[in-house]
Amino acid sequence: MVDVSELKDRDDFPAWDQFVTGHPEGTFFHLAGWKDVIDQSFGHRTFYLFTRSGGQMTGVLPLAEIRSRLFGNKLISLPFCVYGGPVAADPDVRQALVRHASALAGRLEVDYLELRNQQAVPDLQATDRYVTFRRELDQDPERNMSAIPRKQRAMIRKGTAKGLAPQFEVGVDEFFSAYAESLRNLGTPVLPLRYFAILKEVFGDKCEIMAVRREKAGPALAAVMSFYFRDEVLPYYGGGTRLAREYHAYDFMYWELLVHALSRGVRIFDFGRSRQGSGSYRFKTHWGFEPRTLPYQYDLVRASSLPNVTPDNPRYQGLIRLWQRLPLPVTTVVGPLLAKNLG
Repeated sequence: MVDVSELKDRDDFPAWDQFVTGHPEGTFFHLAGWKDVIDQSFGHRTFYLFTRSGGQMTGVLPLAEIRSRLFGNKLISLPFCVYGGPVAADPDVRQALVRHASALAGRLEVDYLELRNQQAVPDLQATDRYVTFRRELDQDPERNMSAIPRKQRAMIRKGTAKGLAPQFEVGVDEFFSAYAESLRNLGTPVLPLRYFAILKEVFGDKCEIMAVRREKAGPALAAVMSFYFRDEVLPYYGGGTRLAREYHAYDFMYWELLVHALSRGVRIFDFGRSRQGSGSYRFKTHWGFEPRTLPYQYDLVRASSLPNVTPDNPRYQGLIRLWQRLPLPVTTVVGPLLAKNLG
């Protein structure tokens, strides 16, 4: 029998993170700091499960519960994160963590348990809705440029020709301004400014903000918040103003981030999750990145079918069109009330 415990003592955070960092399936989103981020930003209940043997951690499974009249009740590993699921020393520990999570989902009477796995676990339903894009970088920037398809290289050079310049160590407020406008234009509710400030506070230099400007003192055309973990960089939250496309700011921004990340010792560029066939999916394939399916898995508790809380769901189309027409100040006030329950 494998005993499963719940993380309560902050003194256990370092041991949790040491296990995650040392395990090949550990990700930035498995770090214990996300417990503080979710607690402080949204007030959702978290359940951080772990196992021990001989005084050493042998498995972890971070979970958070979201209860919403509009979007349903769910237990997720991990909301607001693209990777999750159990990280375990062996299959027995992995199964023990999943069984405990399924039993917890039943006691909480949620609609379903969702594991945002990179590797599938046995006996759970899966969906192939999402893919991830990851690539190993060459330490020579020119070779990385050559690996990008010709048309995309031209977009990067057009941004350079327009006089764009990158700036790092940008403040959260400026990032949020560009990001919130971008999400409004897509018809997506934005997360609260406080959430991004807490991310920066909790993760420190593992969380970096970059902006792209036309002028040194001018406003940001685009900005991105990136996460650093081991030898990887994950440009996670990115957006820009309506002028960003005209100036090829996105293409320029991600290229400059790649070059900058090399100076920080990065080996893997993780372009993140996209829905199959979405605009971001096409953008990343234009960079020459190959998609890899993410086997998100579900244990249905009260739900009768797999959930679809995405813009592809027809029930949300009217809301999306309405959102795109709202004034930006309205969406930054109302958006967080919705986004906190999307997960």
